[in-house]
Amino acid sequence: MTATRVCALSELEQDTARRVEVDGVAIAVVLDGNGEVHAIGDVCTHGDISLSDGFVEGETLECWAHGSAFSLRTGQPLNLPAYEPVPVFEVTIEGDDVLIDPSVTKVVN
Repeated sequence: MTATRVCALSELEQDTARRVEVDGVAIAVVLDGNGEVHAIGDVCTHGDISLSDGFVEGETLECWAHGSAFSLRTGQPLNLPAYEPVPVFEVTIEGDDVLIDPSVTKVVN
């Protein structure tokens, strides 16, 4: 699979998540306060809730329903009730295009 254009960089609002779908994979795309674009799985691992409806703070995305926050860098939950991570995807920026390949997840140590 190859990277797919999901949106324009200029369409992203800082500290706001945007839901996209690539090949049936729901992804939350976030432009953080430092100008870095992140892509993580859009479904909270605690409940079947869209994370892109949640709240961005720093390098975290918090589920609006139960308050679990996930690291935008690692996908790891930072508090309960979630205890399983969400996938984190590689993001490529080409000009104003944001590209994501949902078959390529980041390996985070």
